Amino acid sequence: MSTIVAIVGRPNVGKSTFFNRLIQRREAIVDAVSGVTRDRHYGKADWNGRSFSVIDTGGYVIGSDDIFEAEIDKQVELAIDEADAIIFMVDVESGVTPMDEDVANLLRRVDKPVLLAVNKVDNAKRLENAVEFYSLGLGDYFPIASTNGSGTGELLDALVEILPQKEEKEEDELPRFAVVGRPNAGKSSFINALIGEDRYIVTDIAGTTRDSIDTRYNRFGFEFNLVDTAGIRRKSKVKEDLEFYSVMRSIRTIEHADVCLVILDATRGFDGQVENIFWLAERNKKGIVILVNKWDLVDKETNTMKNYEQQIRKEIEPFTDVPIIFMSVLSKQRIFKAIETAVQVYENRSRRIKTRELNDIMLPIIESNPPPSYKGKYVKIKFCTQLPTPQPQFAFFCNLPQYVKDSYRRFLENKLRQEFDFTGVPITIYFRKK
Repeated sequence: MSTIVAIVGRPNVGKSTFFNRLIQRREAIVDAVSGVTRDRHYGKADWNGRSFSVIDTGGYVIGSDDIFEAEIDKQVELAIDEADAIIFMVDVESGVTPMDEDVANLLRRVDKPVLLAVNKVDNAKRLENAVEFYSLGLGDYFPIASTNGSGTGELLDALVEILPQKEEKEEDELPRFAVVGRPNAGKSSFINALIGEDRYIVTDIAGTTRDSIDTRYNRFGFEFNLVDTAGIRRKSKVKEDLEFYSVMRSIRTIEHADVCLVILDATRGFDGQVENIFWLAERNKKGIVILVNKWDLVDKETNTMKNYEQQIRKEIEPFTDVPIIFMSVLSKQRIFKAIETAVQVYENRSRRIKTRELNDIMLPIIESNPPPSYKGKYVKIKFCTQLPTPQPQFAFFCNLPQYVKDSYRRFLENKLRQEFDFTGVPITIYFRKK
């Protein structure tokens, strides 16, 4: 299974700034006012070849009368319980506070590796002041500055050393297709319709499915594991402890899947939460099929299939080479088409192109459309190959890789998709020094 790292601490110590630096995106809101992060942010980070999921939790405050802080406290505790490692962040400007001691007391009772990060250490005087955090009884600390990245390398070096290794897949393990989406979009009903039995509880109450369950599927020549996940609800709506736990399990399931079937309710549309699920699968380089369920309930005069599809593709730009299937689980309309498409996406993700074939096709294209010059310097791509990874990744060897722009990277990706079938699969392109 994949590994999860939780960032915890009292409010306003810089957890969200550090989180944004880890995932290299400005995703979490950062503000000088404490308590801005009320729901959790999930992201994917990579350091020294080790990738892991990271959770930015809200500030932990014991004994507060604020109903939001009480909810945050419960969910921070759940994040600690589910995480494989914990980064406890404190603020050198404020020194050791009673709230820091409360969090430290909580962490000392946890049988998980804990790294103490003293934030905002950006000069020699503050480095001296950081010594007082030994009093928390958590051992050595890491002085860092989240805003400029100082000291974060040493912290991450130590983190990846203590992270547990992922379990290796067994050779005969079947492909895993994860059925994901918002609660009550029809995930369990979809699997029931496929396997022809009521394996799962199906109700109209959102959040019935609390954990991920595998079903071995073997029909029409297809054999793989179907995984029904707990519905991923917008985090601000996650109020029950059990549901928050199941959201984390769903994230693990996405990371451990080969193909994600993203189901959405046609009557609700491709909203922000469905889009978050889509991009979580994309960031994890999973095969993706979008399934628009309950299409029989949509007014076809005001919303045609073509218009609906265009709206979705606009939301998922630039990764638009994704199959979209309109179906109705209730009437079993196109449900087997959905599975056939998912199998094709799995095959696309597993496709390996011989180096000679790749160069015979791509080098003439590159010669006709070379990278634009940069400051009078010309990039010359001499060779390309597919890397031996579970998902499609390609290396293009050239003389000046640092001058290749993202626009040209997208051009090469589009040509790869035109020449080879990678529909539904994210492609990663690297430029390396020849």
